[in-house]
Amino acid sequence: MRTYSLSSLQKLLNITLLYDNGYKISKIAKIPEADIPNAVKEVVSNKTNKSKNLNAFKLAMMNFDQTIFFDTYDKLLKTKSFREVFKEVFIPLLNEIGLLWQTDTISPAHEHFITSLIKQKILVNTERIQHQKPIKDNKVFVSFLPENEIHDIGLLYLNYEILLKGYKVIYLGQTIPIESLVDLKKYFDNIYFLSYFTVKPDKSGINDYISDFEKFLEDYANPNLWILGRQTQYLEKPNLPKFLKIFTSIEEVVQNL
Repeated sequence: MRTYSLSSLQKLLNITLLYDNGYKISKIAKIPEADIPNAVKEVVSNKTNKSKNLNAFKLAMMNFDQTIFFDTYDKLLKTKSFREVFKEVFIPLLNEIGLLWQTDTISPAHEHFITSLIKQKILVNTERIQHQKPIKDNKVFVSFLPENEIHDIGLLYLNYEILLKGYKVIYLGQTIPIESLVDLKKYFDNIYFLSYFTVKPDKSGINDYISDFEKFLEDYANPNLWILGRQTQYLEKPNLPKFLKIFTSIEEVVQNL
């Protein structure tokens, strides 16, 4: 069943991309099926429209084709900044990938392939500014994912934005238990803990998690926890501690930096 879905989606993406670039249906019908991927690769090198770029990245994912990914990304960078590429192209792409994964149209291998390439780009751009000395000292961000949470693209990108804004950020990464954060409180008196709840803690555990974090911060003079992600919808809003701030998007976090 999955093989049929993947094959159908690949053909649809190929035909859509060719059609969007001026190919008439009658012309596409005459192209031998084995030659369509080559025609697509030729078209990919000249794309500027956002929807065409999204299709190109999806084709790269479906075919496990790094060349299409890098060619499309490099073309985008000729007219856009990395921030623009991430917000205008990668975020919509990741949203679509989520839907494709949920409907069993793509496999985990496809998702991991494309997200690994996107993470590479975030890390490369982060490294370029990491050596710069922080120019703002009113906040120190500690970025982490809760225990058993491994979806780190959003947090990695926020790490980049925080550095870009001139703050010190300590990036701890995936699946960090609350008790592992204890030592941070000894070194800094203005910490803003930042986390992204994509799948964990889940609906049954997220309110207990916030209660545990409240206990963790009860002896800290300046408690702050910023969170975002789909699991935040299950928080019991009337009972939330004052130190907790919930965001609905990456852009909203960036605006509050």
